[in-house]
Amino acid sequence: MDRTRRGLLGLPLALALRNSVVSAMEQQTNLDLPPNLPVPKDDGGARHLQGMALPDLELPSTANRRVNLSKIAAPRIVLYAYPMTGRPDRKLPQGWDEIPGARGCTPETCGFRDHHKDLAKLQAEVFGVSTQDTAYQQEMVKRLEVPFEVLSDEHFALTKALKLPTFTVEGTTLMKRLTLVVRNHRIEHVFYPVFPPDKHAEEVIAWLKAHPVSGLGTRG
Repeated sequence: MDRTRRGLLGLPLALALRNSVVSAMEQQTNLDLPPNLPVPKDDGGARHLQGMALPDLELPSTANRRVNLSKIAAPRIVLYAYPMTGRPDRKLPQGWDEIPGARGCTPETCGFRDHHKDLAKLQAEVFGVSTQDTAYQQEMVKRLEVPFEVLSDEHFALTKALKLPTFTVEGTTLMKRLTLVVRNHRIEHVFYPVFPPDKHAEEVIAWLKAHPVSGLGTRG
């Protein structure tokens, strides 16, 4: 078999491999939100949270440990709660994009991933939290290369303790999207509702810069 013929026979395989790589890259980078998403309104569901102490309870983490947020010694904690990230092998609930505040969990997580070092310089330790189980979250953390821990509130311990706002879709109860800034184990600031989610990490950074922890400089 001459070299030209071998090259032609190998072309379909090379194209298939290229398409597979491109598809994988698109799954990682195509994080644009669709236009005209419904904007969530403030329904008062988080109005009670500012000033509350974090509950003394442990949640399973994607780092295969249990985390008690009330025991974290960081000057500040940024805890962002989200409904549910999608997966390449599963469909989102029907009508997901029509639910105000539902769409955008993956872009939001990627925003915190991309700004993780910026948040660390501002003395903030980042955690994500949702009601999916740890195995589901670990797939997302690995696929998106998330550098911080995501906590599972699968049994609604944190949700009930703080009376966090939720919604139900297809019989499943999910957290509404919000972010808590915690200082000295108490909720210092609440972002609710959060929109657009893909720009939210920048919004949190702007707030932290405008409200520095007194007596602590940023890390160089």
